[in-house]
Amino acid sequence: MSEKSVIVIGAGIAGLSAGCYGRMNGYQVQILEQDTRPGGLCTSWERKGYTINGSIAFLGGSGPQVNIHQVWKELGVIPKIRMVDYEYFIIIEGEEGQRLLVYTDVDRLEQHMQELAPEDEKVIAEFIAGIRVFTRYQLPFEKAQELFTSLDAVKLMCTHLPLFRAMGKWKKISIKEFAQRFQNPFLQKAFLQMRALFSEDIPMVIFLMFFAWSHLKSAGYPEGGALRFSRSIEEKFKRLGGRIEYQTRVKKIIIENDRAVGVRLEDGSERRCDYVISTADGRTTIFDMLEGKYLNDKIRDIYAEFPLAPPVLLVGLGISRKFSDIPHLGVGFIFSLQEPVIIGGIEMQFLRPMVYNFDPASAPEGNTTLRLVLPANYAYWERFQESPQEYRAEKQKVAETVIALLEQRFPGISNQVEMWDVATPLTFERYTGNSKGTIIGWDVTTKTAFKRIPKALPGLRNFWMAGQWVEIGGGIPMVALSGRNVIQLITKKDGKSFSTKEE
Repeated sequence: MSEKSVIVIGAGIAGLSAGCYGRMNGYQVQILEQDTRPGGLCTSWERKGYTINGSIAFLGGSGPQVNIHQVWKELGVIPKIRMVDYEYFIIIEGEEGQRLLVYTDVDRLEQHMQELAPEDEKVIAEFIAGIRVFTRYQLPFEKAQELFTSLDAVKLMCTHLPLFRAMGKWKKISIKEFAQRFQNPFLQKAFLQMRALFSEDIPMVIFLMFFAWSHLKSAGYPEGGALRFSRSIEEKFKRLGGRIEYQTRVKKIIIENDRAVGVRLEDGSERRCDYVISTADGRTTIFDMLEGKYLNDKIRDIYAEFPLAPPVLLVGLGISRKFSDIPHLGVGFIFSLQEPVIIGGIEMQFLRPMVYNFDPASAPEGNTTLRLVLPANYAYWERFQESPQEYRAEKQKVAETVIALLEQRFPGISNQVEMWDVATPLTFERYTGNSKGTIIGWDVTTKTAFKRIPKALPGLRNFWMAGQWVEIGGGIPMVALSGRNVIQLITKKDGKSFSTKEE
């Protein structure tokens, strides 16, 4: 019997994952990608000999202590790529010389926080206890949630009751609410700053999970950066016999008798298949490629009411300096500015540089790549779409402002800059098609975190969605699982056993 065929729209991590698992389960798989390389938002780029890492700061499941590690083995990431563990998640420097050292080791973190703010002993103990729960329990990933039976749910609840209790508690508490519990003013401010680019309503459960993975040495950095990580999965897909086409934009999903049977490309040509999986922007998929014909009230409400994650500015700098005094930090370090400064229409009170002195592949020997991710306003940058000259000038202004501010923390750095590059919300929108240039899809809030979003659309057969638009708050591990889970749903439909072994 000939293999059934699958077309995957998008070569991000979800699309590459779906492609790999599709091939492992005997399907012909073709991935169509509008860009020139894999990864989608999980990418890097080179400028003047420096590599700017556009995505991964740390990878959940990088070590075997967390069960999703198995997925990275299945997808060919491990052992191909070395994972670099780190001692600190983040370091936050206060205006008056205080420092919060967020150790990845929970015992050291607890001791440090208690010494820093003894008046907050009870709040700190509650926070540390929350992390410890997530170090002891993990949610199973082997079966897609859509395939869970009532018996599966009961068994899971019985074996993971402390975990579900912790999730129920901490997903209702925002980082803003929790920060306000501290009496120590510096600790209160530091916790709010730690949220980075997420809203103040991001639930504490997200941070507890990240801290737990870090403690377990399973949230390391894939050496070489995001593009090398994505390339490793692309290589696995090709070894499995999958086909991938770049610079190929899908305009429409072809429907016959309420069944997806292929796609129509931008050049008017058509590709036929048995199943279509879209990992592209959710709004584009549902309202453009499918013309809004397959909706229900739940999906309408999601796209009308759920907030998008804030867009960002990404500033990359190549510096002729080693920064040997800066340790490897999971998400960088924060220092307060002497005075608030407007960058791209948004007031900045602190900067969070990520110093890539731990990745020799990111810069020429003796030099270092710095990356800063700043909150952005899409409307501010949208006005430059029709004026390339003004757009370039504004990006240069951003780079010059950031470099001048870094002088406050690194005197002399202005004379050591060999390269700068600025990516705006328009950059991310142009290369990925993501709505308003958001880099993580839906915002992660106490109301949206872990919400189930259907991977199938009502009334439409042989079509599924995978990726960040159907997974809220999980980052790269969850979008990889999303692609895996969709192939499980297809094999279930075809009456086949799901396999993760190469044929």
